[in-house]
Amino acid sequence: MKRLLLLALALLVCACNRNALTREEAYEALDESSIESQSNALTATPVEISTHFTIGGAVQNAAAELRAFLAAELPCANVTVQGSTVTTEWGAAGGSCAYKGQVFSGTTSVTIIRVDAATVDVTHTFIDFSNGRVKVNGGAQVTWSSANFSRHVVHDLTWTRLRDNRTGHGTGDRTQVLMDPALGIAGGIRIDGNRRWTGERGAWDLAITAVEVRPQDPVPQAGIYTLTTPDNKVVTLSFSRLSADVIRVTIKGPKHDFSFNVTSIGAIQDV
Repeated sequence: MKRLLLLALALLVCACNRNALTREEAYEALDESSIESQSNALTATPVEISTHFTIGGAVQNAAAELRAFLAAELPCANVTVQGSTVTTEWGAAGGSCAYKGQVFSGTTSVTIIRVDAATVDVTHTFIDFSNGRVKVNGGAQVTWSSANFSRHVVHDLTWTRLRDNRTGHGTGDRTQVLMDPALGIAGGIRIDGNRRWTGERGAWDLAITAVEVRPQDPVPQAGIYTLTTPDNKVVTLSFSRLSADVIRVTIKGPKHDFSFNVTSIGAIQDV
């Protein structure tokens, strides 16, 4: 009987250890969420600059107005309009195109659907759109609210991290608000919502709570991610900025917590 009891206890301890979050799993959770976050931060720039037109007019007039704005802002790009769709070939004059401290390549297009006084509806398409770190393909439906300066984004994207060709495909539904309207996208956006994607090891599910993202950072600078891993472990990732170049990420999971520092170039360091 004593031997059976000891065996049962040993099996119980073994099962508990299998359920515990390991450092390798914590690192993977951070790495996966970082790639996905970077892909969505990349698309925020064309989404942000696509509303430079007069609200309340005809969609064709809005498209022509937007085309004129983009052509003036992006002399390094080729900007065309067809009906209510404006297409931007970033870097058409030389392979890449600088805007607000970021360098972009690839093609984006926006189709203006509605521009009434209260709401703007647009559809975005991304073709090999890249900032030199990640590349995305896919689309997003964006609804802007003029009442509270927010946007509702529903996306379907495939992304590739260029340094190692790691890929993923995911969808999401989230609300975004500019953190500093005077600075625009450069000041960052606050996000609430959810994202789901499939990576090399399986499916990930992410809930987003008051997360603050800047396009130049590899991870958010504030807020909470609640992430369900392919192994069905639920972990939380909280973010805090330590300096202009370093963000601390604390990962809490079953039985164990881990912390990492992420540098501005995306390097992950143990704490």
